[in-house]
Amino acid sequence: MPALALSLCMALPSAAWNLSGAEQNLSADVSAGSDLRWSITDGGRAIVWQPEADIPHYDHLEMTGDKVSEVLRWGVDSGGAFRCERSLVFPTLRKLPNDTHGSLVWRTAADVVPAISVEDMTLTREKVTQVRFDGILTVKSLWNVGWTYSGADRKAGQKPEIEMTRVFFPSADKLLTCERYTLKNVGSRTLALNIPDYKCVYTTDPERGADGRSYCIKGEIAGDGNYTLAPGAELSFEMYFSGSVAGEEAAAFDYEAEYSARRSFIGEMSSSLIFESPDSVLNSEFFFSKIRACESIIKTKNGYMHAPGGEVFYAAVWTNDTADYVSPFYPFVGYDKGNLSAENCYRLFAQFMNDGYKPIPSSIIAEGDDIWDGAGDRGDAAMLASGASRYALASGSVETARELWPLVEWCLEFCRRNKTADGVVASDTDELENRFPSGDANLSTSCLYYDALLSAANLADDLGLSRSVSREYRAEAKRMKSAIEKYFGAEVSGYEAYRYYDGNDVLRSWICLPLVVGLDYHREGTAAALLGPEMLTRNGLLTAQGDTTFWDRSTLYALRGLFCAGYADEAYGFMHDFSAWRLLGEHVPYMIEAWPEGAQRHLSAEGGLYCRIVTEGIFGIRPTGLHSFTMTPSLPSSWDRAAIRHIKAFGGDFDISIVRLPSGKLEVTLSGQGVRTRHHTVTPGSSIRIDL
Repeated sequence: MPALALSLCMALPSAAWNLSGAEQNLSADVSAGSDLRWSITDGGRAIVWQPEADIPHYDHLEMTGDKVSEVLRWGVDSGGAFRCERSLVFPTLRKLPNDTHGSLVWRTAADVVPAISVEDMTLTREKVTQVRFDGILTVKSLWNVGWTYSGADRKAGQKPEIEMTRVFFPSADKLLTCERYTLKNVGSRTLALNIPDYKCVYTTDPERGADGRSYCIKGEIAGDGNYTLAPGAELSFEMYFSGSVAGEEAAAFDYEAEYSARRSFIGEMSSSLIFESPDSVLNSEFFFSKIRACESIIKTKNGYMHAPGGEVFYAAVWTNDTADYVSPFYPFVGYDKGNLSAENCYRLFAQFMNDGYKPIPSSIIAEGDDIWDGAGDRGDAAMLASGASRYALASGSVETARELWPLVEWCLEFCRRNKTADGVVASDTDELENRFPSGDANLSTSCLYYDALLSAANLADDLGLSRSVSREYRAEAKRMKSAIEKYFGAEVSGYEAYRYYDGNDVLRSWICLPLVVGLDYHREGTAAALLGPEMLTRNGLLTAQGDTTFWDRSTLYALRGLFCAGYADEAYGFMHDFSAWRLLGEHVPYMIEAWPEGAQRHLSAEGGLYCRIVTEGIFGIRPTGLHSFTMTPSLPSSWDRAAIRHIKAFGGDFDISIVRLPSGKLEVTLSGQGVRTRHHTVTPGSSIRIDL
């Protein structure tokens, strides 16, 4: 290793910025409710921030590819200088214990900028001028060259001579993250530059690696050397961080190819499932949510696996995040990796069907080599049945539906066998895994079972199964509807809504689920409870009345449910403010997992849940067959139109547009490739059936 590289590596601990301070800054901003910081640009495909007086500011952001995820903890300090730490996650480089947390994670604050020489001096007095994110993080700043002194004092008015542009993104398919540094001479004199020959190598302890393996993480510059930079000219060099098994060749560097691949993915997200509405905030958040939902899919030795992320959850599948939240969304985007990951998820869980109807594990981890079931039965079969049946219908594929049918059937039978004497479904806990009480039977599990019964009945009909199959599922759904009302319907905190479990006496955010699945006994009281002062905050819904914890997932379900239940105006006001805070506030631009747990990690499945507010809430799409769906549009009264372009579900590629007519009715137009254009006029709240 060159002496320069060694000295830089040795200096890293002191160069690292104060992460704990940054996270305290973030938590303070959450409670303070400061003004929006960012602006939308490029037709909603990018957001920008131009630091002025609102510094210091710190944030963290996750970006993911097939083999690597990068969490950037970045910020602008009180002097205007950029600071950055990288958490590099390599999900297929496994460490001990090889469990849910067994991905190799390496955190570094390596910074080559202090080693750049300009006129035999360092760059100084950085001022960040713009931070931009469009799926790639780009930071622009101005620098002085060295210090100019007059006696003991620095001369006033020294002008910047270098403009620097930093670019950060992960490789699409390699164990590699990429950075480009472009230096432009914005001064009046020609400058001599030296870019250092930098290479930093970390080797892990083989005793901590799965199968006794040691791993190498390398930071390396491409483009070192001596340069002359005339006024107005610019030059670029790259820095890569790669991971590999010790003794094996690391991924080759080709910045242009990597940049092109990342741009190609972002372009695909721009051209499929395009949401258009009068609200630029919602349009933009929908776009970014698609990126996060679709980018975080890891290619493992057992196939593609959706990764929630957050430096923790990779190379594994979960019955909630993967099977229920995000997989039913992928057919609408038509994203190949997403669909492959969904089908792989259901295939992996299907291995655990058993004749004794013992619970399916909550998660299959470590690239498929192990399981996690540490919270007992969380209602996992109900989650699987709901997600797999909706996915099968939306896939438009008879072959896929036939493959998934045994899993759906088994999960429904598991739920039926676990019904209590009161007719609701028992489970040890729910998806919050005992963080909050859920009793012996919770509202979530029973609602998901009810929803899955309806989807399975439609699926059975489309697969040509005996009419007795769908007839019995619909009859069971009717029984469940009655049981849910009798067991969970209750007055809580003055609202005629639902208790979450027997003995629950405070409002819970998951009481939104009856609205999502079409149960309307307590529609008005539930909507009022969700939107009331006991639960609603700038960060969405509290998990429980009187607590301070929030999880975006229940907020996203609640928004979908409010639109489904016909509360479009109330839901829209809530959704706009919440979306603006997530997109343009202090921690951007994605939905988050929770607070205070996880420091608001940018988990991926929440992106899918956000998009489902639009597809299943505002547009009211409910799959009823492999090539059919019902649609119950729920347009806010202030909107005169909305559209989704290039919906890829149900085996098609079609557009749906909604226009409000002078009469107040809605004109729904379906058009697209290979689809007969048709128009429907509906009263708001009414449903129509679409057969492609």
